[in-house]
Amino acid sequence: MKTRLLSLLVAITVIATLFAGGAIAATDPPVELIFTSVSVTGDSHTNAMHVFADKVAELSGGTVTCRVYSDGTLFTQENELDALMSGSAMGGADLAYLSFPTLATQNGLEWLSMIGSGYFWKNYAMMTGVLNGDIGREYIWSAVEANMNLHCFGAFYLGSRVMNTVNKEINSYADMAGVLLRMPNSQTWLQLGEALGGNPTPLSFSELYTALSTGAVGAQDNPLPTIKTASFYEVTKYVAITNHVVDSIVPSMNRDTWNSLTEAQQKAVTDAMELARQANDTERQELESSTIAFLEEKGLTVTYPDINDFRTHVQAVYAAHPEWTAAWNMDVYNLIQAEADKY
Repeated sequence: MKTRLLSLLVAITVIATLFAGGAIAATDPPVELIFTSVSVTGDSHTNAMHVFADKVAELSGGTVTCRVYSDGTLFTQENELDALMSGSAMGGADLAYLSFPTLATQNGLEWLSMIGSGYFWKNYAMMTGVLNGDIGREYIWSAVEANMNLHCFGAFYLGSRVMNTVNKEINSYADMAGVLLRMPNSQTWLQLGEALGGNPTPLSFSELYTALSTGAVGAQDNPLPTIKTASFYEVTKYVAITNHVVDSIVPSMNRDTWNSLTEAQQKAVTDAMELARQANDTERQELESSTIAFLEEKGLTVTYPDINDFRTHVQAVYAAHPEWTAAWNMDVYNLIQAEADKY
């Protein structure tokens, strides 16, 4: 009798858990989501899209399914935001990854440009702890959602940017003097290049390999995996682990789509996205570690400058240019920086 009662209690507990997690939602209307990205096949962000698609179907009891379009096959990077704002019901998309520089181009969100400034984040733990915690939800995602037709799910790790040079070994901030540093052609990026102590040179990514090989530029900065995938290791000799920008992307959903979901479906989508984030971040960090070994095998010298030295100098340059920070929300900036000691 006791065994039967125990079995019954276990069964009731399992069923209750499934209902609470949104896994059983047979009465919910079926929904098919469109998830678009320019990330390439095999990239951790693309892999995370498939994790999301599998998990949201599982957690919603099959009432929410997701079609994944990576490699820019559905929308280009230039059209992605408009597609997301429109939603699939209007021929667009329901889900996409957005960058902070893209969000900062929107009216009322210009202050988000501060998140891409040098050494805004102390490390990965601080970035994910803040953006995927209470401060992120209360101050950042709420601001985005107040200004755009979006629902944000936090931040996925994109990578920490490092310095990759042709002929000059970087062991300290002083070594950056005179370095022709390629940067994307936007004011925020060029300011970062100057703050890093180099001579920033605007250049499109598609031209960068040739520019490095000919000496038109002497350095570029990107996350470690990009040095491998773009074959920059073929035309450079040094990598300095400066980690000057801990970068992230923002998985976002069209708000009309979000509001059309039932409460159980919203929970299933949220939980599936969190599982996708964990898969992405783990894979991304493992890839960064393995890339260092790969680059050393290819003959590159990897150095580890004093990051505190870099941070002090970089932030001093920003402080010396108040016009660079005029659009920043200093209340939120100071609130976030006060969190650094926790990490």
